[in-house]
Amino acid sequence: MQLKNDLLLKAAKGENPERTPVWLMRQAGRILPEYRAVRESVSGFIELAQTPELAAEVTIQPVDLLGVDAAIIFSDILVIPEAMGLPYEMVEKRGPWFPQTVQSKADLKKLRIANGVDDLSYVIEAIKITKKALNGRVPLIGFAGAPWTIFAYMIEGSGSKTFSKARAMLYTQPEFSHQLLQMITDSTINYLKAQIDAGVDLIQVFDSWAGILPPDQYRVFSLPYISKICDAITTVPKTVFAKGAFFAREEMAKLNCETIGLDWNMGITESRKLIGESKTLQGNLDPAALYGSEKQVEAATIHMMNQFKGSRHIANLGHGVYPDINPEMVKIFIETVKNYK
Repeated sequence: MQLKNDLLLKAAKGENPERTPVWLMRQAGRILPEYRAVRESVSGFIELAQTPELAAEVTIQPVDLLGVDAAIIFSDILVIPEAMGLPYEMVEKRGPWFPQTVQSKADLKKLRIANGVDDLSYVIEAIKITKKALNGRVPLIGFAGAPWTIFAYMIEGSGSKTFSKARAMLYTQPEFSHQLLQMITDSTINYLKAQIDAGVDLIQVFDSWAGILPPDQYRVFSLPYISKICDAITTVPKTVFAKGAFFAREEMAKLNCETIGLDWNMGITESRKLIGESKTLQGNLDPAALYGSEKQVEAATIHMMNQFKGSRHIANLGHGVYPDINPEMVKIFIETVKNYK
């Protein structure tokens, strides 16, 4: 299907789009009253994500309501451990929780490598419904978590400020750690390929907990597995977003991907120098800037755009939009990017 708006794909490929494309991480979510209405019609986040028609509906909402240049499928990075045989729950105001965790080689035998199509059929179906409903208006982004980030949850059992259990495992059981990371990587490749077959136009890998590892550990236990995913996906553009991995930007420049996402702590000029001109950079307005007044949001956005000017860029925030941000300020951000000259 011919895309009516292909700005995102042009920017990812370095093809000089007519203007900078803009979308937001977590755009299909809690900032929109329309999303909350759909969410309240079911038991919670997991039921919403596992109901393809509703997942498609909330995926499309930001395109209609905010005017973004891409949709990103409504799902969660933790569908991969569940597909591998490690189910999770989403506890209100606390986040994800795994009743069982992975602690030994014996636990690995209880897991399987997810095939992506059957194990995650509800995501694949949501993608197909979304693609049909979008009717080529904008590209659809698919995504998955980076292996280290998924590993961290599978070992720790929940979110954590330190992920000390998961980090300890890298030191005390490196062979076991590599085995589990490879299983996650194989599952993720299968899953992303299934998303692409279902119709996504671009994929993003989220390494949400990259920044809690020291650089030497990150180079051993995260980057090689992200690299394997990038090498395996050959038919659509790829974005890697590694929050907090400021120390790995030069290595990321060597990844087989088109776009590197920057968090709001990564200096734009410095990042361009470290990464080079051959990659598109995505980001990286501080989400907290959207708490400002209309004029402040506009000024912060223009300041960001000025720093990216003249180079390959996809406008976004430096992380997901916060749930209590006024949607009107999000619209100001988006319109300021669209009107930037």
